[in-house]
Amino acid sequence: MLLTWNTTSSRVQVRSQRNKQAECIQNSPGLLIVNADDWGRDRQTSDRIAECVRSGTVSSVSAMVFMEDSERAAAMAREQGIDAGLHLNFTQPFSPAKGSALLVDHQRKIASFLLRGPISRGVFHPGLVRSFEYVVTAQREEFVRLYGTEPQRIDGHHHMHLCANVLWGGLLPPGTLVRRHFSYEPGEKALRNGVFRLLANVLLARRHRVVDFLFSLPPLDPPDRLQRIFALARHSVVEVETHPVKSEEYRYLTGGEIQRAAGDCPIAHGFGRIAELQS
Repeated sequence: MLLTWNTTSSRVQVRSQRNKQAECIQNSPGLLIVNADDWGRDRQTSDRIAECVRSGTVSSVSAMVFMEDSERAAAMAREQGIDAGLHLNFTQPFSPAKGSALLVDHQRKIASFLLRGPISRGVFHPGLVRSFEYVVTAQREEFVRLYGTEPQRIDGHHHMHLCANVLWGGLLPPGTLVRRHFSYEPGEKALRNGVFRLLANVLLARRHRVVDFLFSLPPLDPPDRLQRIFALARHSVVEVETHPVKSEEYRYLTGGEIQRAAGDCPIAHGFGRIAELQS
């Protein structure tokens, strides 16, 4: 389905939704942010996310660069005032038409290492220092070209921005809002605890800004899981990561279920109030 974002009715609908949400959020000590990943990956992904933004169920996006729909998605975000951060990509191949041969080669080397197994992310690879530096710098510069500003927020495809070469290499600008590791849910601590995770959290807290809690939108069942997560946003900054290109999540975001689950915790428009709440 093609979206006519440049129509007057669409702009009025978005503005009305944002105004209603802003009234509820203004004096709240917490913040509920629903962030859609992979903005710009391809046309279908961008269009589904854009529909969710228009309906007020997605607060912000994480933008991929050097991908099939990166240019169009960036133009849409600038025109509509969509809050966009940089979605660093080390493993999903860049579009051959967008990235240089050198960039593609550096990314290929990184992907070959990171995709070897689950422990690769926690291992610092000295032989790939130059490749990581090149790929991160190239994506930051492309974001500036597309969006006209340095990214104020950075996360990563499959959370690879938290790999050892990026964190211990100091490749993310100090003070930037960086996505943290997923927060624990009941019964999960034993599965997610580890030395690398603990060290990474300490490093993130020292160098960067982070939200209080991060969760994934799925699993959508049982329903009270998301109700508990959304309730945290009454007093804390909560980010919920979503991928609307997945049909189950898209239906949840566009069918009214997320509003019912959120109840009296309105979905924020972007990350804008974080500086105020964390000051």
